[in-house]
Amino acid sequence: MLKTYLFLIGAIFCEVAGTMLLPVSQNFTKLIPTSFLAIFYLTAFYLLTFVVNKLPIAIVYATWSGLGIFTIAILGYVFFKQTLAWQAILGLFLIVIGVVLVNSFTIKT
Repeated sequence: MLKTYLFLIGAIFCEVAGTMLLPVSQNFTKLIPTSFLAIFYLTAFYLLTFVVNKLPIAIVYATWSGLGIFTIAILGYVFFKQTLAWQAILGLFLIVIGVVLVNSFTIKT
């Protein structure tokens, strides 16, 4: 089961990396960032194929998207100087709490 969660963490990392490259690619006009963006997204989906064989797809997608949103919001604040209201920060932490709860009470296949 640890291997499954490592694949999920890898998929989240790749999805976040690809998303962070979206503004850098300048609407896909910059070849190198666009190429890496595509590689990261394809790798994320590839890794997810292993995870959905072991965990319910609803749980996988909730975890992947929830932690992705959280990480992208934090990295957007750090790298792109985007502001976050306290309500947004609270919401982000509620997402993390929700992901932990969902995964804590999921029946593994």
